[in-house]
Amino acid sequence: MSSLIKGTAILTLGLFLSKILGVIYIIPFYSMVGEDNIGLYQYAYIPYNLMLALAISGAPIAFSKFTAKYNSLGDYETGRRLLKSGLLTMMVTGFISFLLLYLFAEPLARITISEDELIYSVGDVTEAIRWVSFALIVVPFMSLWRGFFQGYNYMMPTAVSQLVEQIVRIIFLLGGAFAVIYIFDGTPKTAIQFAVLSAAVGALGGIVTLGYFWKKKKPEYNRLLANSVESYDVKLRDMYKEIVIYAIPVIFLGIANPLFQFVDLMTFNRAMSSGGNVSEIDLLGILNLTAHKLVMIPVMLATGFSMALIPLITKHFTRNEHLQVSRTLDQSIQVLLFLTLPAVIGMTMLSDELYHVFYEVSDVGSEILAHYLPVAILFSAFPVTASILQGINKQKWIIINLSTGLLLKAILNTPLIERFETDGAIAATIIGYLVAIGMNMLVIVKTMNYRSQMVGRRVILIVILNLIMAGAVYLAMSGLDLFLGMDNKFLSMIRIILIGGVGAVVYGYLGLKTGLAQKLLGSKITKISRKLGF
Repeated sequence: MSSLIKGTAILTLGLFLSKILGVIYIIPFYSMVGEDNIGLYQYAYIPYNLMLALAISGAPIAFSKFTAKYNSLGDYETGRRLLKSGLLTMMVTGFISFLLLYLFAEPLARITISEDELIYSVGDVTEAIRWVSFALIVVPFMSLWRGFFQGYNYMMPTAVSQLVEQIVRIIFLLGGAFAVIYIFDGTPKTAIQFAVLSAAVGALGGIVTLGYFWKKKKPEYNRLLANSVESYDVKLRDMYKEIVIYAIPVIFLGIANPLFQFVDLMTFNRAMSSGGNVSEIDLLGILNLTAHKLVMIPVMLATGFSMALIPLITKHFTRNEHLQVSRTLDQSIQVLLFLTLPAVIGMTMLSDELYHVFYEVSDVGSEILAHYLPVAILFSAFPVTASILQGINKQKWIIINLSTGLLLKAILNTPLIERFETDGAIAATIIGYLVAIGMNMLVIVKTMNYRSQMVGRRVILIVILNLIMAGAVYLAMSGLDLFLGMDNKFLSMIRIILIGGVGAVVYGYLGLKTGLAQKLLGSKITKISRKLGF
């Protein structure tokens, strides 16, 4: 058990550091390319993320499951056989995906950019998509290799390679953009087209890291292979069939957010144009990149804690321990709200300061951020409820429910954008996610006969605590306005620290005083609260 906990902790830490770096690097990158050009970056990355999901097809997770399964039976030969076949398959699917994205870059760009677009040309978007497409040759291969190590319950290669991949990507991205703009006197658009190539360069860094771990562990794996029991001689065709069945819900779970962004990418500019709302500011770039980066911060805070509860649901459901499943569901819902809601409220109230620190002073940017931040609660809730469906063996509903929400987003997006601009796109996202999450919950309630008055009372308590915290934050902000403005990024950062600190102290105090934090976050919090006298 200790090795499992250690492995999980290592993997979680690597993922968290990688995600944090993925948020921080945007600050210097934004300052180099500017508000007028940053949106071009996300025009390339959204199609890339979708094509990458199709290229990988959930295979690494399924692959680690199969490797672990046969390793537990002492059959190490089957896992190695699948590794050779799987890496070859990922090379083929990766190359095909690269060709598709490269060849269809221009049609995608023409769909994305309206004829009266004032900021980017079709050629700009086409080149950005083509540069990022090269990463598809490398990333699927790397992802499957990580799955092999995970099948041996060896999480270090995945965690370290993800971190190295992100570091190499960011160094190449920032260094390349700096060189293009300040050394070779290139344009910011050229810098962005060069910067998106960093996805491929970063992946090469990840592969080199995995190669180091493979060289280190290969003698041990070869000894296990030499002592392997007689192979079960499972046909690769049968294994791939089961992998596909298992992987499809995983794909939908992973690409839910990019799919909603892709709808915006395909419809936003044309809807703005048809509604007579032509803007010289790249509103889609703010919505889907700069604001979206900040919106995902509270999602990172909550999802890790909530998702850690999901394996318990699988175990209890398999054992028909329905009472334990219900209790775990209770805790998942409460932890999700307890962690996400205060972060969303605090960041919404500090949206001006946050946008200034990460990017620049922008009334439009901070307004879009403030309106978009509440959606973070839904971004957190969907993967949690979908994972619960996986735990109770209702995977097909993930596909059905997400498709329904996505269809609503696609239908409502254009008319709402024509009427309300970026707020319309946000509203369509909210409606789509609410419907998908609501349908997830209906399946959970029906399958588990799930009812909980206690959760209802706790949700009310969490809302009350957040309202009190919001009042304290408002008073702190009003008082600080008399002495400290937002004249530069440093002062805005000081405001975030001071005002955010007030909110954190008040919410933490209320959570401990009511005993809610101890009940939701476990024994370690209880020990800390006792030392503090609660």
